[in-house]
Amino acid sequence: MAPSKNPNIQEKLSRAIPCATEAAAESRCRVVAPVVLCAVLALGLGCSGAETDGGAPGGEQQPRVMTGMIEVHNRVRASVGVPPLTWSPTLASYAQAWAEHLASDGCRMVHRSHAGNNPLKAGENLYWASPTRWSDGRSEPQRIAPEQPPAAWAGEGSDYDLGSNRCAEGKVCGHYTQMVWASSRQVGCGSQLCADGGQIWVCNYDPPGNWVGQRPY
Repeated sequence: MAPSKNPNIQEKLSRAIPCATEAAAESRCRVVAPVVLCAVLALGLGCSGAETDGGAPGGEQQPRVMTGMIEVHNRVRASVGVPPLTWSPTLASYAQAWAEHLASDGCRMVHRSHAGNNPLKAGENLYWASPTRWSDGRSEPQRIAPEQPPAAWAGEGSDYDLGSNRCAEGKVCGHYTQMVWASSRQVGCGSQLCADGGQIWVCNYDPPGNWVGQRPY
C-alpha cells in the first residue's frame, strides 16, 4: 500500500512575483517565474499608520509597519556607492493609493505609467504575493515582511552587468537598477491585501530611474 499523509500535517504553497517599470515611454513590465516561499515573516501591510521609526535617513521617517523597507534599499545602494534614499510621505501615499487600486481590481500587476495614471511621473517597483493555500482547502495571506520585496528586487543584482548595462540573457534586473539609480533621492511604499488573500506592494521613486540608454550609477 502507498503510504498515506499524516492528517495532522498540512501542506502549503505560496509564491511571490516582483515587477519593475522603466520611466521612459518605451517601458515594459517583466515578470519573473513564480517562487515557492517557505519562510514565514512578520506581517507588515497597509502603510497608512501614523507611528514612525528612525530607520530612514534625513527628515521624514518611515511608518513602523514599513520598518526595514528603506534600510534594505540603502544597504544595496551603499554597496555600489550611491547616496541613500530618504522616505517621502507623499510618495508613500501615492504608492498606497495605487496598491489599493490594484487590490480592488483583481490584484493585477499594472504600473501607473502603463495605465496612464502617473501624474507624479515617479519610478515604480511592484511586488505580488499569492495567498498561502493549504492542502485542506484553506487559504490565508502570506506574512510578508517589509524587507522581503526589496530583498527580492536586490537579488536581481547578480543578473546585471554594469559594463554592458544589460541584464543576463533571459533574466530580469529592472527592479535592482531602480533601487540603485544614483539620481533617485526619495522613496515611498505601500501595500494592500487583495480579496483572494494575495497582496500587492508598491514602491515609488523620485526622481525616477531606468532611463533607456543610461546606467544606474
